[in-house]
Parts: sequence; C-alpha cells; structure tokens
Amino acid sequence: MSKWIYRFDEVSQPDPLLLGGKGSNLADMTRAKLPIPPGFIVSTAACHLAFANEGILPEPVHRQIGAAMRTLEQLTDKGWGRLENPLLVSVRSGAPISMPGMMDTVLNLGLNDETVEGLVQQTGNPRFAYDCYRRLIEMFGEIVLGIARDRFRHPQEGRHLDLDREDVSAEQLRDLIAQYHAIVVRETGRPFPHRVDDQLGRAVEAVFRSWNTPRAKTYRAVHNIADGLGTAVTVQCMVFGNLGDDSGTGVAFTRDPSTGESRVFGEYLPNAQGEDVVAGIRTPKPLHQLAEAMPACYRQLLTVCRQLEDHYRDVQDVEFTIERGRLYILQTRPAKRSGPAAVRIATDLVKEGIIDAKRALMMVEPEHLEHLLHPTIDEEAGITVIAQGLPASPGAACGRITLNANDAVHRASRGEGVILVRTETTADDIHGILAASGVLTSRGGMTSHAAVVARGMGKPCVTGCDALSVREEENACMIGQVRLTEGDVISIDGATGRVMLDAVTVRPAQLSDDVHRFLQWSDQERMLGVRANADTTEEARLARSHGAEGIGLCRTEHMFLREDRIPLVQSMLLASADDERQDALERLYALQHTDFYGILKEMDGLPVTIRLLDAPLHEFLPNLEQLAARQAELRVRLQYDPASESLRESWQETADLLNKVKSLHEHNPMLGLRGCRLGITFPEVYEMQVRAIFDAAVTLRREGLHPQPEIMIPLIAHAEEFRRLRMLVDRTAQRVFEQQAAEIPYLVGSMIEVPRAALTADAIAAAADFFSFGTNDLTQTTLAYSRDDAESKFLPVYLRDKLLADNPFAVLDEDGVGKLIAMAASQGRQANPSLKLGLCGEHGGEKRSISFCHRQQLTYVSCSPFRVPLARLAAAQTALSSELGKG
Repeated sequence: MSKWIYRFDEVSQPDPLLLGGKGSNLADMTRAKLPIPPGFIVSTAACHLAFANEGILPEPVHRQIGAAMRTLEQLTDKGWGRLENPLLVSVRSGAPISMPGMMDTVLNLGLNDETVEGLVQQTGNPRFAYDCYRRLIEMFGEIVLGIARDRFRHPQEGRHLDLDREDVSAEQLRDLIAQYHAIVVRETGRPFPHRVDDQLGRAVEAVFRSWNTPRAKTYRAVHNIADGLGTAVTVQCMVFGNLGDDSGTGVAFTRDPSTGESRVFGEYLPNAQGEDVVAGIRTPKPLHQLAEAMPACYRQLLTVCRQLEDHYRDVQDVEFTIERGRLYILQTRPAKRSGPAAVRIATDLVKEGIIDAKRALMMVEPEHLEHLLHPTIDEEAGITVIAQGLPASPGAACGRITLNANDAVHRASRGEGVILVRTETTADDIHGILAASGVLTSRGGMTSHAAVVARGMGKPCVTGCDALSVREEENACMIGQVRLTEGDVISIDGATGRVMLDAVTVRPAQLSDDVHRFLQWSDQERMLGVRANADTTEEARLARSHGAEGIGLCRTEHMFLREDRIPLVQSMLLASADDERQDALERLYALQHTDFYGILKEMDGLPVTIRLLDAPLHEFLPNLEQLAARQAELRVRLQYDPASESLRESWQETADLLNKVKSLHEHNPMLGLRGCRLGITFPEVYEMQVRAIFDAAVTLRREGLHPQPEIMIPLIAHAEEFRRLRMLVDRTAQRVFEQQAAEIPYLVGSMIEVPRAALTADAIAAAADFFSFGTNDLTQTTLAYSRDDAESKFLPVYLRDKLLADNPFAVLDEDGVGKLIAMAASQGRQANPSLKLGLCGEHGGEKRSISFCHRQQLTYVSCSPFRVPLARLAAAQTALSSELGKG
C-alpha cells in the first residue's frame, strides 16, 4: 500500500522533496529531542495525487490521516473531536524550497460548538477558548471556503470590537461566533463544518491548493522554483501563546538577517498566536525583552538557536511559541538575508570553523552581491511610493524629471541629477542615458533597450511602469494620480521597481573586506574566465576594480553615438567626395585613438576585445521624416518669398541631403548594412578604427605598458567575409608596425551572432583566433524575435501560459541557441584547437547561462562591470556543483 503520511518521529532520513523543507526540519528536530509539538506530514506525493484528482484527496489518504490522528491522541493524551481534553491541530504548508508567506495556514482545527466548551474546561479561560474558535471560523472561512476576509470584519466594526484588547469579554466573543456562523451560511449556503475530520481534510486540500495561488506562482517565477515540485503539509498539535502573560509567540534569527551580526535577533508578542506577528495586528517587542519577561524561556531559546545553527551550519529563521512558561519550536528554515548579511555570515562561519570556503560560496546567491554594488534606498528615511514598475537595473537614483535625452545632457552638464523619463528608449537616447542618474520608462521589459543599456552602464532603471504616461507636448507626465512637470524631483529604486516622490536618502555602495575575501575564494574555484563589457575608460576602470580579467566586448558604435560625434559620422557617410570622407575619418581617428588609448591603458596587461563598428546606419543618419518635413516647409516659404537666395540654398541643401539619406535608407536596418557588411562596403571605416587601435597600443608599449588588443569582426555569416576583413586588419596592423617601428601581439576573431555563422563555424575558425558568442543578437536571429517588440507584445503571454519557461533574453535558450553554441564550439575547436571561446551577451552575467558556458568549456564570459562579481561567484558555484556531481 502506498504511504502518504509520515509522523515526525518515524522519519530517519528527511527528504525535502517528499516531506517539504518544514516537515523535514521538524522530523530532524524531533529526532534531536528539541521541544517540538508532535505531528505528521502529508507528503508532496499526496499533493500531486490531489492535483490529479481535481484538488480532492482520495479516501486512502484520508484513512491514513485518520490513523495518524489516533497516534497523536495517544501521544498527547487528548481526544480528537471529544469534549474532554480536546486535541487541536494546525495545518501549514511546507514546500521543498522555502516560500515564506506565500501559501496558507489554518490554526485551531478541531474546535466546534461542543469541543470549544471542552477547551473552556481544559484551560479555565473561556475568553481564550472562544477567541480560538472565532479565529478558526475566520481562517477556515477565508482559506477553505473562499469567503472574503472583510465579511468577517463587518461584525467587529459594527460592534466596535478591538479583538486585540483584553477587555473583550467571553460573551462578546460568543455573540461574534454566532454571527460568524451566520456569515458562513449566507456566503456558502452551508453551515460551518462541525465534523473535525471534515475540517482537517478540507484544510489540507485548501493548503495544497494554495500552491497555485497567483502570489505563489509569482514567487516561484522570481526565484526560479519549479512549478512541478508541489508542497507538503504539516499537521501539528496546537500550542498556545495566547493563554496569558506567561505565554507568547515570536520569530528568532540565529544572526541578524540585515547586517549578518553574530547575535540572536528577532521579535515576540506576549499573549498572542502566531498569525498576530505575521499579520502585523500588534507591534512586536524586541526579542531581548523576553529575557526580562521570561528569562528561563529566553535562555532556552538561545541554546536552541545555537544548536540549530550548529546542526544546519547556516543561519536559521526559528518560529516559537511559549505556552504557560514552556518553550516550543514550531519550525526552522534557512533565513532569508540581505546581500551584506549573506556575505558576512558566510565569511564569519568560515572564520568560526563551522563551514569551509567551498560551502560558504554555495550559501550566497549571486543576486546577493548585486545588492552590494549599487546605491540603495535608506529604508529608515521617509519615502512616498507613487508607482511600481519592473526592477530592470538595480540601484537607487534621485533627480529632476527630464523627458528627452538632449535635455538630460544639458541639465547634467550644469551639475543637476536627472531621471530620464521616457515612454521607451532608443539608441538615439544613449547620450541621455549616459548623462542621467537613472531611467524610468512606461514600456519595455527587463531586457528592453533601456534595461540593457542601463545595466551595462550601472544605471538604476525601472521599466514597464504602467502607471506612467509621458506627455512630451505638455512637458509633463502622469505617474498614477500625480501630475509632474519637467524639473520636478522623483526617485527610483531599480532593485524593487519602486518610483517615489521627491528625493530620498541614498546609501552609496561600498565593498567590505569580507566581500573581497569572498570573491577571492570564488576565483580559486572557478574554471571560467570573467571579463567585462566596457566602452569607456571609466567603465574599464570600474570593471578592473570589480575583478574583471579583461574586456570581452568594447562596442565602438557607442563611442560613435556620442552627441558630439554623430555629425562627424554623418559627414563620413554622406560625403560626396573622397576628400570629404577622408577628412571626417581623420577627425574620427583622433577621437578613436584617444578612446582606445584610455581603455587599453586602464586594462594594462589584460586582453581588450574591441568590436569594430556594428550599428545599423539609421542610428547615424538624419531622420528621414524630419528632413522631408523641413523640405516641405522650405518649399512653402519659397512660394511666399521666391526671390530669397538663402531660402533657395537651404531648400537645395535639404533636398540633396534628403536624396542621400534616401539612398542609404533601409526597410529593415537591423538586418541591413551593418557590421561586417559596412566594413566590406566602406573599408576605410574599419581601416581607420584598426589604425587607431594599433597606434594607441604602440604608444602605450613605448610608455612601458603591455596592451593586449583583440579585434572582433561583427555579424559574420560567411567565412569569406571574415577572411577578407581579417586581411584588412592584418594589412593595416602591419602598416602601423612598419611606420612605428614596433610590433604588438594581437588576436583577430569573429562574433558569432547569426545562425549561419554557428552552422559553418569550422570554416570561420580556420582563419580566426577566437569566437565570441553575441547571444543578444543570436537569440533574436535564432528565434526570429525582435527583443523590444517581443517583450512588449507576446513574451509576457508566452511566459504566463508556460509556452516558454524563461525569457530567452534573460536566460539562455539552451535547447535552441545553446545547441548552436555547442555546435559552433565543437566545430571550431576541431578546426582550430587553440581557438578561444567567449560569450559576451547579456547572458554572460546570468547564473544559469554561466553554468551552460562552464559545461561547454568556454574560455570566458563577459558581462556588465557591475555584474562581474556576480559572474565570478556564479562561475565558482557551477564549478563546485560539477565537482560534487562527479563525486
């Protein structure tokens, strides 16, 4: 016969997948003879059985629950459903992976109109007994029967009852119970169930159902917890913290979960039940005050906390109840902790000899490090939240609302902090994003343009803020019900997605000695190299300070898109004569030389992968519609003033420019003249960039430094494209070396970002020194998804309806894009055993994607400078996981 029910005292090998985390720990603590109220676990197997049976547990499970209740009667010398010394139980969820507060609990099961009188006799406290019964009807009504919570609030408010006050009499509570019974009948058409077996069975089924509530699903999506795990349920004898001043309930952390300080931290409520703490009905007292109220219980609690931390070798979140001076532990679980606390706790546990460095590395989530690398909101200061969006790029920022990129640059140049507020951002806004303290958009997801660029720059960003309506024509915006104009001050929190009115207090990021020590441990374990994506000297400096081992992607188009350079690029592209184009190229050369000199100098002795120009032409060209409108305006003015030579000259210049722009106009510029195609069509552009790179490198070598340039050619689809452009690079480099009488070692490689390049990787690898997988574009071209359009249109539906498990722009699509990478890596190495392999898309900073790169034995990943510490840890964790798997 299948076994669905497990008593705490019969489990010898706790299995969280079967018994849930809570049940496993309760069984563990029972075996350790800690003060645990007896109980049993309804397993996750029963949960799956119920889900397969439309949420109803079959009769064999109910029979096993009944048998377990009879054992509880014997253990406690109490009667289930009997008047004399009635047994009461709680029903709580217990998922395999902790999901605190996301699922339901029902307390005081076993009370009815008869047994409540037995509880009066048992305790000699009618007020307590009727309050327990009142609580049961309210919780059961809401959680099991689906009655709206406010239905039970109306009778309280009508009688002006404050149920937390001790002067509410037993008679008043009996009257309230009668009203609650009437509410149940009115709302459901049936009376409250008085059969205690019926109460228990339906409560267990309801807690199973809570696995599929929207809040639980959202929590699992955020924390990457599989929907198929299901939850267990613990049924446990009730102990009561609301029996008087010698009773209470609370939560204790074995270390401070905010700071990591090694001290027991927590809160408690005297004369209360557990949900009073959780619901915030009353303000709890600091745990240390328990030492004065009940010193013996406090000392025992400290001892138990130490035992639990030593046993589990991790910080514990402990729920306890004190019943008439006797301490009971209701559950323990690994404590949720802040980023700073996580690192401090892990390093302290190593110092104390409780764990080793390898275990410490596995205790800290990469996201914990993210909290340490960005400014944060000071939560103790007053804040006014006016809207909620998506937390696209962490950090806190305050500034004046600015509705376009040019104004952001202008205000920032005057020393003002600005928040760039847009419906959505485009490549044209990059200078505004660079100037702004933070970015807020009403459209786009967490991998939209604004999010990707902001993360790369370490800028706080909130996207997808539905409450935001930008009204540029009015120089204003609406955020919820608040109308704000340009210049008004707001704050954003990119870690939570909050938008706040006025300036808030911000704490700057600081990395402690513990963090540096922790990351050194990571470096000792990881196999993957970690580089950074950096386009400026400042980003390169930041990357190096965060432990980057080089630059894996330097995007030269970001240099060209700066406001002062776009006119030069336009002059180069639109030149009518060769000398005009050459003049523009020489001026760009001087700027590029300065760019590359600064970046190579910052990364002295480390490789710097520089991607040659890879931007669609439309990002540089004057706006076609604006030019057409300008020409039409001049035509009208000429009709009124046909003799004006200046108007005629302006009209002709505009017409000529419009014709040139039309000749370069593309219907699908993202798949048009860009990347290597631009280098083949306009080879002088790539020659200028390569000359600037090697001239800068030679200058640095003469200064005694050791630059390591790597030239990357983008958007390669054919091996012949790469061969021809490699020849251009080598030819230009050799010319520089001959002119400068010096030589610099360098590599030339291909970006692999279109499927054909991956499919023909062996042919490309024969001429390449390295591959770098550009997974942003490789995902777009493989899935035929436009990133920004997908995120704003259909991806949310695909994710909601489980067509996709993850957003493919956030987590690498291993089944599709991953197969192309694996194929290209294998073919490339066969053709060129010394080929280096890197990945430089957004996925380079995401832990599951990093794990994939480790399994494919890539050389390195490259990510935003702000995510370098996260990637260092994730690479170490995946190496340790692989080591454990082999063991």
